[in-house]
Amino acid sequence: MTAKDVFRIARKFQVSPKELIEQYCETYIGRDSHLPVVRLKPSGRVQRCPLLKDRKCSVHDVKPYVCAMFPIGRGLSIQKGKTEHLSKTEIKYIFVNPGCGDDTEQHTVREWFNRFQIPLEDEFFVSWSKAMIFLSKCLKSIEKNTTEKAMSAIYNALFAGLYLNYDMADDFDSQVQINLESSVQFLQSLSEFNKSVMTPEST
Repeated sequence: MTAKDVFRIARKFQVSPKELIEQYCETYIGRDSHLPVVRLKPSGRVQRCPLLKDRKCSVHDVKPYVCAMFPIGRGLSIQKGKTEHLSKTEIKYIFVNPGCGDDTEQHTVREWFNRFQIPLEDEFFVSWSKAMIFLSKCLKSIEKNTTEKAMSAIYNALFAGLYLNYDMADDFDSQVQINLESSVQFLQSLSEFNKSVMTPEST
């Protein structure tokens, strides 16, 4: 889940992002990305989505975008070292046949996304994805020369900055841009400090 998913569902339930995550989600550090990850925590014997009520989605109008888009996925097409030059036109869409239905209906991606007001040229998705790519790179660099205890503090600070520090009465988009910029600056400064420590001749 992105911060936007968390914010929208928390607002529907009239709780804080922290309360929503504690009740319905689990968090961990991504094995490959090294980023804090938030996902809905499966519940019950058959491990169903915790937001299902009577087998129906209780947050249908604000369900996580990955659920709303299914069976369509998306990602960014990037060139190595060119993340700062990504544009909205570089969002790539992927269709995965879910293996159900009788193929009697056809929809365009735009039509499918319009059901949940998801723009094809999604500025938040681009900003979030670019930030995650940069933050992941920084974390991998910082981890090489940082103690486990210090990394735990860094992960907690980053998690709070990305997912928790929101005023539910205010607009999400303006807040997330500030939080992404702060998180990028935070890790960038740590990464630069680490490099200066490892290369004394540069000081």
